[in-house]
Amino acid sequence: MSDFRFLHAADIHLDSPLRGLSGQEGESAMRIRGATREALENLVSLAIDEEVSFVIIAGDLYDGDWKDYRTGLFFVKQMGRLSEAGIAVFLLYGNHDAESQITRRLPLPSNVRTFSSKKPETFTLQEIGVALHGQSFRQRDVTDDLVTNYPPPVPGNFNIGVLHTGLGGMGGHANYAPCNLDELIEKGYAYWALGHVHQTAVLHEWPHIVFPGNIQGRHIRETGPKSVCLVTVKDREIREVTTIPVDVVRWARLSVDAEGCHRMTEVVDRIGAALEEAVATRADGRLLVCRIEIAGHTGVHGQLLSSEESLVSDARAAALGLGSDRAWIERVEVSTHPLADETILHDREDALGEFSHLLEQAKDDKDLLDQLEGDVGVLVRKLPHEIREDAEDPTLESAIKGDYGTMIDQVKSFLMARLSPEKGE
Repeated sequence: MSDFRFLHAADIHLDSPLRGLSGQEGESAMRIRGATREALENLVSLAIDEEVSFVIIAGDLYDGDWKDYRTGLFFVKQMGRLSEAGIAVFLLYGNHDAESQITRRLPLPSNVRTFSSKKPETFTLQEIGVALHGQSFRQRDVTDDLVTNYPPPVPGNFNIGVLHTGLGGMGGHANYAPCNLDELIEKGYAYWALGHVHQTAVLHEWPHIVFPGNIQGRHIRETGPKSVCLVTVKDREIREVTTIPVDVVRWARLSVDAEGCHRMTEVVDRIGAALEEAVATRADGRLLVCRIEIAGHTGVHGQLLSSEESLVSDARAAALGLGSDRAWIERVEVSTHPLADETILHDREDALGEFSHLLEQAKDDKDLLDQLEGDVGVLVRKLPHEIREDAEDPTLESAIKGDYGTMIDQVKSFLMARLSPEKGE
């Protein structure tokens, strides 16, 4: 058996729409929309440059059924590049690209071998003494433990198990193809190439049990570098597992402290400083897509809440001022507090104090809560599943949960901030 290296990737989600771009145009927006393709190109280029023997894709190559054939044709083209370099590819389908999910198929180059969904299948590379075992998903919701039927290791070979699994629901991911760490260890394989969890994680060494994470972050919950794993094997032993970023767009949350600010211009200056620091320390030369989270007690709390559109425009101007393809603003969230204590406003003997009392009492008004359930509750239940599942606006999230008391509190904070006098400009 010769020494060799291989790339382990998963969760490519090719042509998956990146969130936070609604209505946005320009070069940066176009680049973000094409990020999953560019990340796959980077993966292929890395495999060629490192002269790996093979590439493993452990599920969710696609994000679901293609809108048209261009998605499949792009993948075939990239596999053709690997074929020209003499690099084999072992492809396993997961929950997003299960056989039942993808209705269109294209012939793949001869260097690409796809694991069967009917039962575990073994591929061997005799020239380097490698055996790869895996089973693709037939349908999206695989609730059976697939590992049970994986074959024993092939004697005299470096054995790799390829599996798309939630491994008990790691990282909040759905627990598809459930199994546990001990079960994988006891199988006797030298390496488990896992997919489905979008965070890089080496769960065990000797045998190595590895999630490479996804190759391109797609929304604000997938922050930081996104990578593949380069595995070096010598004398049938793993000598090194190196995590190599291939993402082209990176997501980041930036906290901006507006404590003590009395003018909007001060807040905008602090946003600009936070962006400049983040680009220098987190981007690694990539386009950084940022969610700005503003906090602290400030004299312009009400203005911040009521000036969302202009605030986002100011933040995007600050990002553009850093140069082309340096930073992009996905959203600005305001979590500030007024300088005046809300309890003081509540105790005022004027219309504002009375309004505060009414809003506070509304949380215990059964008739009002029933009416909200009949109006707001019915409305949110009609929202598409993906919107309800991924809701990030706090007020919408409360409405979806049916927590109308919290929703009233959130509305109260907004209204009191708008109605309370502030100094600032």
